[in-house]
Amino acid sequence: MSQAHARRCPGGTTRQPTVISVESLRYNRGMALDLYAGIPVKDFAMALAWYERLFGSPPTFFATDTEAVWILAEHRSLYVEQRPEHAGHAMHTILVDDFDAHVAQVADRGLEPTKRETYSNGMRKAIYHDPDGNEFGIGGAPL
Repeated sequence: MSQAHARRCPGGTTRQPTVISVESLRYNRGMALDLYAGIPVKDFAMALAWYERLFGSPPTFFATDTEAVWILAEHRSLYVEQRPEHAGHAMHTILVDDFDAHVAQVADRGLEPTKRETYSNGMRKAIYHDPDGNEFGIGGAPL
């Protein structure tokens, strides 16, 4: 794990992030919970083309003329929205079952990771950066 991913604790020490199970998350206390994660961009048309290559499909729908939405899985969506004043600061990661196949499919569409990481527990991550510098990671289980 890189220092960039270690969390800062009071007193300047660092600790590694803790991996928890989805079952242990009970923020919603039994209510329905959806994830709708956003990525602000400067140039909507350029970003739209880039994310279509990353995801391998056009958006599921357009919420507005400057907002495109991909439904990645049930109750899990990602949207790209033209918001130039905030572009370049998003950081999202998805976990996939077949990491190697997924990264190869993205490469076949012309995108290569800007960085690859392997964590001490064997988890792997391919990190991509869109034209604005937003980070999008694809993670997968150890070999």
